[in-house]
Amino acid sequence: MQPPVAKRVPVERSHHGDTFVDEYEWLRDKESPEVIAYLEAENAYTEAMLADQAQLREDIFNEIKLRTKETDLTVPVRIGQYWYYSRTIEGQQYARHCRCSIASDDDWTPPKLDAEEATAGEEVVLDSNVLAEGQPYFSLGAFSVSADGRMLAFSTDIKGDERYTLRFKDLNSGEILADHIEDIAPGATWAADDLHVFYETVDESWRPDSVWRHRLGTPKDQDVRVFHEPDERFWVSITATRSEKYLMIFAHTKVTSEGWILESDDPTGDFRVILPRREGIEYSAVHAVIGGVDSLVITHNENAENFEVVVAPVDDPTNRRTVIEHRLDTRIEGVSAFRGHLALSYRREALPRVGIMRLTENGIGELSEIDFGLELFTAGVSLNPEWTQPRLRVSVTSFITPARVYDYDVITGDLVLLKEQSVLGGFSSDDYVERRDWATAEDGTRVPISIVARKGTPHPAPTLLYGYGSYESSIDPYFSVPRLSMLDRGMVFVVAHIRGGGEIGRHWYDNGKMLAKKNTFTDFVACGRHLIDSGVASRLVASGGSAGGLLMGAVANLAPDLFAGIVADVPFVDPLTTILDPSLPLTVIEWDEWGNPLADPEVYAYMKSYSPYENVEAKDYPAILVLTSLNDTRVLYVEPAKWIARLRALSTGDKPILLKTEMSAGHGGVSGRYDQWKDVAFEFAWIIRTAGAQSAD
Repeated sequence: MQPPVAKRVPVERSHHGDTFVDEYEWLRDKESPEVIAYLEAENAYTEAMLADQAQLREDIFNEIKLRTKETDLTVPVRIGQYWYYSRTIEGQQYARHCRCSIASDDDWTPPKLDAEEATAGEEVVLDSNVLAEGQPYFSLGAFSVSADGRMLAFSTDIKGDERYTLRFKDLNSGEILADHIEDIAPGATWAADDLHVFYETVDESWRPDSVWRHRLGTPKDQDVRVFHEPDERFWVSITATRSEKYLMIFAHTKVTSEGWILESDDPTGDFRVILPRREGIEYSAVHAVIGGVDSLVITHNENAENFEVVVAPVDDPTNRRTVIEHRLDTRIEGVSAFRGHLALSYRREALPRVGIMRLTENGIGELSEIDFGLELFTAGVSLNPEWTQPRLRVSVTSFITPARVYDYDVITGDLVLLKEQSVLGGFSSDDYVERRDWATAEDGTRVPISIVARKGTPHPAPTLLYGYGSYESSIDPYFSVPRLSMLDRGMVFVVAHIRGGGEIGRHWYDNGKMLAKKNTFTDFVACGRHLIDSGVASRLVASGGSAGGLLMGAVANLAPDLFAGIVADVPFVDPLTTILDPSLPLTVIEWDEWGNPLADPEVYAYMKSYSPYENVEAKDYPAILVLTSLNDTRVLYVEPAKWIARLRALSTGDKPILLKTEMSAGHGGVSGRYDQWKDVAFEFAWIIRTAGAQSAD
């Protein structure tokens, strides 16, 4: 079967004296029947080319089902006078959100509920399966209950374009109110009066730029815009403090932030600035009562690359004193405040950790780190909505440890296991191994890699190398049921913790962005070569998504001979075209990550030198599988569509280059859990076959 051939329509793009001829820009018009026909032809070609993998896909899907407890529930979380939790039911795509009453005001031990049967007095707050009925896509955004427990604000997206509709449900009567607000960001924040709700709207570039106040029972045209951020580099958010005493608005770029605060019992009042914005200074703030004084706990990076923590009175945020000093070996990521303690999230030695600082009448106690007894792990603060709770809900996982949820007693230091993710089918963590290794980058920098395999897997082995390396996002140890299907077929799974991520602190990010972005790509190649040279890998398949898809496109050009195959999910492979156009979604916000090629010729030349699309050339490329979604607003489908067309036109090799487009989904792909499992099975079957792993048990 011959692949679809995209027609060529030359379009010139000129900047800074340089002209690039783009022959496939016509694919940008998704309203064009010709474009849709082309994408559908690509889907048909991909399906035909991979028809022989159908049985393997079915096997993997069934393995995921076999290992998953399909009828299950989450650990109940207390909010006000109720325990809230979600149920998943075998055969249903989405969760059912429920609640039951607390036994008493001092009831902080979550009830033991039956996953198979509804508990006595259980209320179904919202059933996503009902809301999703008849829709090709469904995403629940806001799920916010008023303080009195009566009203639910919830938002839904039925296209995948991240434009949500906000609605309200009276939980006493079950009635959906007439109020509805369309085309907004997903969140919703209640004021203390349980009558006013704040939400965010986005501009034409999908940037959250405004905060609005809505009064229940009034039409949308009476809503009041309480905040607008005109600077296109900033995006806006609003939250309530855990104490419910204050509302906070924050405007952020990737390097600068500014916050405003308002008493929540005065929702029609005026927000006042916390600390005025200064270019290059980031900060966040939470409310705590310290020594009887309403205070702000502020995390900031002024003269503190890895951030430090200070406290100041709410009435005088400039009157600060330091409680956690800056450290080169510890990146502070955030603080959660409660009536009796602070919970600190931070990373050290490339691992995320949690520590506790008790609040006393005299101030703040020493930091005490929670020990989970694991060597390679991800620890984090879990759902903790209540200000007065005496215990901290925390979670921990690793590549071979299913997710565990604990209650941590702040006074005694005891950890009480509430739930471990159920993995059926005879799974045992003892059958798998995980370890940390280090590769050496081109410039001599040591790059951490995480290696996961089934015990007894002979080496060298077929290996999947995953990477991201952007936005200071860290790919920390995480458990995956679907991944077991690869490991059990003799594959090794590896994460390259490359620069541009945040695993080793802010400098790790700074040295993989802007005019240092190529470090991300060369680090990944170095990790791949290390796996071959050290005898871990026989054949390599690379995988990455979104900005990690940019990584995939770059390494395909840099080292096509290193990889047997490359999987690129919703890949950002035409970055220069996108970042040059301020009218496209999120472009201006992105200038702090990549630079501004529109204004700076040096940035333009640097981006052009690594842009996957511009740098496709006549060479033998490995097998490539590209996955995208038609309604993606973060990385438009046109980027991978153009890239595939150019690869096919120029590649001198005979390896298949395939494109699969979800026609009713967004950046995260399809929405229902069974549909997601089918997509994972599709991708993993291709990886297993391409890597040369065994395709049957």
